[in-house]
Amino acid sequence: MAVEWSQLPPELVETISKSLKNYIDYLNCRATCRNWRSSIPQTPSHLPPQLPWLMVPQSQHNSSRRAFFNLSTNKFHFLNLPEASHSNRHCGSSHGWLTILDETPTVLLLNPISRANLYLPSLSTFPNVISFNYSDIGREYALRNALGDRFTFSLRQMRDSFIKKLVLSSSPLRDSNFMAVAILNPTGDLAYCKNGDQYWSIIESTRSFCEDVIYMNGSFFAVNKVGQIAVCDVSCDIAKVSFIETPKQIGGDMQYLVNSGDDLLLVTKYLDDYFESELPDLHPNLIYRTTRFEVFRLDCEEIQWVRVRSLGDKTLFIGENASLALSSMDFPGCVGNCIYFTDDYSVANYNGHFGEYDLGIFKLWDESFEPFPCYLQASHSRLQWPPPLWVSPNPC
Repeated sequence: MAVEWSQLPPELVETISKSLKNYIDYLNCRATCRNWRSSIPQTPSHLPPQLPWLMVPQSQHNSSRRAFFNLSTNKFHFLNLPEASHSNRHCGSSHGWLTILDETPTVLLLNPISRANLYLPSLSTFPNVISFNYSDIGREYALRNALGDRFTFSLRQMRDSFIKKLVLSSSPLRDSNFMAVAILNPTGDLAYCKNGDQYWSIIESTRSFCEDVIYMNGSFFAVNKVGQIAVCDVSCDIAKVSFIETPKQIGGDMQYLVNSGDDLLLVTKYLDDYFESELPDLHPNLIYRTTRFEVFRLDCEEIQWVRVRSLGDKTLFIGENASLALSSMDFPGCVGNCIYFTDDYSVANYNGHFGEYDLGIFKLWDESFEPFPCYLQASHSRLQWPPPLWVSPNPC
């Protein structure tokens, strides 16, 4: 005798839900009927890495809603995120968590899907911050550079310029022993903390390995301008560092590291620059544009980077996020053998002027570019602060 689908046993419904790999499919499954919704946990803990959504700038500065573009559905999702308002800055996205700074010393981690949040040690606890005082208006932070010279930062400068990117080892909701590494702009240092720490610590001997950082195989991997790697184990009381000294990669403008299965990839970005002004009487802005990418795989036996001409079905997502490699076969709307990139440098280069950020899809097979579908629309052709960012929809 056939059983009505809405009357399936709860344990069978839960088993069905655990076979789903896409978060949106999981939500749709819970929404099927009341019986299914009560049989399926609200928060899934089994999902693999998800296709990231593109968090786009706010259309209205006074709105607390943020729009996220889903490549699979070609639609926007709108989330209420007052913490990610126009006046605040994100400086990283990792395991679905945003790192958000405002004009206070706080360093906030926020999961935009679950609304879970927690605080890392404050900006005033970094070793190169000598002092912090709200009463020193316009020079609230006193810092020391690599040469020992003292300089000051305002609240806004600290928000915008101190941390280049912050990367997590894992999701804080899945692992209470998670760790974080921050790339510091003023000095090129790497700093780390573990959950529960009261202050940040510098990873000694890693200065200049500040192009990009990822977490894989139990350590943080950092890369310098010429493609050499520092492997940082920060799980102990004192960080342990080893180096992979590959032949130098000369000529690129920016470097990214990507964990792609068993391979460590190096993605080199090449830039060109020109001056642009909307009106003849305005001072022109210096605009940067990506001209091409090159991809390399680390040969662990020969200790060298080997040029990769094709990524197969893999798609890379790079920018201010923790770099990510996914199989396009698992996600509709995602094209393999491509690099999906966002602008993670022009905020400083524009010197405060708004402009068109450098982002899009780079096709490795013919080295051509294509805009994201959401920016083909006239209403989204002009961007505002902050730049777009990849965020994985991770509910836990």
